Amino acid sequence: MPDESPALVAVAHGTRDPGGAAVVEALLERVRALRPGLTVRAAYVEITPPSLPDVLAALDGRSVVVPLLLAPGYHSTVDIPRAAAVRPQATVAPVLGPDPLLADALADRLDEAGRLPGDAVVLAAAGSGDPAATVAAEQQARMLATRTGDPVTVAYGSSVRPDVPTAVAAARRAGAARVAVAAYLLAPGFFATRLATAGADLVSAPLGPHPAVVRLVLARYDAAAG
Repeated sequence: MPDESPALVAVAHGTRDPGGAAVVEALLERVRALRPGLTVRAAYVEITPPSLPDVLAALDGRSVVVPLLLAPGYHSTVDIPRAAAVRPQATVAPVLGPDPLLADALADRLDEAGRLPGDAVVLAAAGSGDPAATVAAEQQARMLATRTGDPVTVAYGSSVRPDVPTAVAAARRAGAARVAVAAYLLAPGFFATRLATAGADLVSAPLGPHPAVVRLVLARYDAAAG
């Protein structure tokens, strides 16, 4: 029998970096592998096609929109709900972060990059003018600190302060022998590229199709699908 569950529409920010869309598709391939028969589609808020309204218009029946965003902000509170309104049968799930599963993924990416116990860790978040995004990043940093056993500070890639180079320099002034930057990003793009010049000893890769992220996408879907 065909799967009659609502379609899962994963909506990412979008980027001019072609690697960004490739990472999103790799993530969704793993989602499909864990949930055979489930209709899974990718959409983007801006820059990268297809748009969320276009994807929803091509689907029949119910859909659950899962924002592939790590913190709340204008996209999750305004852009995505407005775009999803073209389909009354579409339900919008919460954003991915903060969540302990993301702390697991961040810790694994740091270990892959060569983090050692005792390294100062800077969580590099994209940042947003929405104060809820800052609160969410701080919550995620606490979850990561619990996971790694080392303190974690937060820095941002937008106009929110501190920026990542400033946070790295502050960690060194505080006596850190080594500083590791945890890229709190789903996929490669402009901000991820800039992290290499922040002055840290190591920078982790974006979260991408990490198994914990895959499980989190499905958890958000299941909770919203009811």
